[in-house]
Amino acid sequence: MADTQQPETGLTYAESGVDVEAGDRAVDLMKEAVKATHGPGVVGGVGGFAGLYDLSALRGYRKPYLATSTDGVGTKVAIAQTLEIHDTIGWDLVGMVVDDIVVVGAKPLYMTDYIACGKVVPERIAGIVRGIAAACSAADTALVGGETAEHPGLLGPQEYDVAGAATGIVEADELLGPDRVRAGDVLIGMASSGLHSNGYSLVRKVVNVAGWSLDREVSEFGRTLGEELLEPTRVYAADVLDLARTFPVLGEDGGLGTGVRAFSHVTGGGLAANLARVLPQGLEARVDRSSWRIPPIFRVIGQLGKVPQADLERTLNLGVGMVAVVDPSVTDQAVAHLGERGVDAWVMGTVEQGEAPTAADLEDPDYVQGAKGVDGGAVRLLGEYA
Repeated sequence: MADTQQPETGLTYAESGVDVEAGDRAVDLMKEAVKATHGPGVVGGVGGFAGLYDLSALRGYRKPYLATSTDGVGTKVAIAQTLEIHDTIGWDLVGMVVDDIVVVGAKPLYMTDYIACGKVVPERIAGIVRGIAAACSAADTALVGGETAEHPGLLGPQEYDVAGAATGIVEADELLGPDRVRAGDVLIGMASSGLHSNGYSLVRKVVNVAGWSLDREVSEFGRTLGEELLEPTRVYAADVLDLARTFPVLGEDGGLGTGVRAFSHVTGGGLAANLARVLPQGLEARVDRSSWRIPPIFRVIGQLGKVPQADLERTLNLGVGMVAVVDPSVTDQAVAHLGERGVDAWVMGTVEQGEAPTAADLEDPDYVQGAKGVDGGAVRLLGEYA
C-alpha cells in the first residue's frame, strides 16, 4: 500500500470545499424574489424536492400541447464574474429559454434553474436568482425550483455557470410555425437590446486581442465596454404572446386567419439561420438589410476584430432579437401594436415563392437554406445595412 499522509482527524464536507450552511444562507436571501413569481398555479413553496404546478386551471383547453426548452447563458458569465455584477445574468437565462417557447405560440408556465459554482457566496447566488426571478415576472412565468451545486476543484472560487428549463402550453390548432406561413407574408423585425447572449466567444476574443479593458470608456456606447457587454437580453415573451392574441392565427370560422403566422427567436447562428427554421420548403424570406441600422456594439466588434460581415451575420443578432411573420393585411397594425408596448419594430422583408437553389446560391453567404437540422425554407439577405 502506498505511503499516504493521514489527517489527524476525519475529513469533513466543509474541508473538501463544500459549505452547506452557505447554500442555506443563499436560499434565505433569494426566496422572497422567487415567491414573487408564484401565482395561483404554483403548489407549495421554496425548498421542496420538486416544483409543483396545478394544471386544473387548464381544463378549458381543447387539445393542449406542452412546449419545453432548455438553455444557458454561455461565456457571457465570464463578463459578469470579472465585473462582479451578477443580477443581470438571470435576464439572459430567462430570455434564452422562454423566448424559444413563445415562438410556437406557447405561454411559458414555469421555469427551473441550475447554478454550478466553485464556491457558494450567498450574496452572489442570491443576486443571480433575483435576476432570474425578475425576468420570470416580466415573462409572466413562475420560477418553481432550482439547484445550486458547489463544485470545488472543478470550478474556481469565483467561477459559475447557469442553465435553466421551462415548460409552456399552447392549443394544438393555435400552434405557430412553418405550416402557417404563406407566400406574400411580411417579416417584422424587433430590436434587440444588444448582443443578448450569443457570440461571446467571438466578442471576448476580439476584445482580448485588441487589448481593450472592460472599464474602457467607449464613445460609441456612451458607457464602458463592460457595461455594454453586460446589457441584459431583452425578454420578448409577454410582447410576443400579446401580439399573437391580438392578431390570432385562426379566423372566426376556425380557418387560417389574417394574423401572426410564426415567430423566429434570433439566437446562435444569426438572423438568416434562425428565420429559415420557421419557413416551409419552397418559400424564401427576402430580408432587406437597409431596413435597419446596426447598433454600435456590432459595428465596433466587426471593425475592431476585422471580422468578415458573413461571420458577424452567422454569429450575432446584429440588432434583431425576434422576427414575426404576419399576414400582410395586419402589418401596419402589428408594428404599431409592438411600438405601443415599447418594442421598436419595423418591416424588414417579405416571404416569396422560392425556386430550387442554384450552385451559386449554395455558395453565396447571403443565402441560407434550412438550418440547425431543419430542412425548411430559404432566407436571402439583400442590399447593404443602413
